[in-house]
Amino acid sequence: MIQGNRSEKAAGAIVGLHYHLHQADYWYVLRGTARVVLHDLRVGSPTDGATFVVDLDGDNERGLFIPPGVAHGFASLTDVLLWYLVDGYYNPADELGLAWDDPTVAADWGIADPVLSPRDQSNPQRDALADAVRPHFGLRT
Repeated sequence: MIQGNRSEKAAGAIVGLHYHLHQADYWYVLRGTARVVLHDLRVGSPTDGATFVVDLDGDNERGLFIPPGVAHGFASLTDVLLWYLVDGYYNPADELGLAWDDPTVAADWGIADPVLSPRDQSNPQRDALADAVRPHFGLRT
């Protein structure tokens, strides 16, 4: 990991879903409770199309590694302070998104009326993603 970042969100916010072709993330919640949603977009992965939801809590010493090609986001179930590490330098061309409310993701975010950024409101549905913007499982460039 080469860089550390922080994200502070008020209760009721949803961030994501975002993904990278060339970058892994490691998330650790310092304060509050975040419901993390992961959705595997990797072509050829044994879990391609699977969605996983886990709550990370600042009182629980547990982190989460997110490999390239796995879309990720979180809902602030409370006010949240999230610390995350990345293994690549910022590259705007590697900042990709997937609709947070995509029915194929079918995530239970735990929030009925979320606060979303304009970016998160405009991310495409999974069926609109071309294979060119989906990484292949096992390949890393």
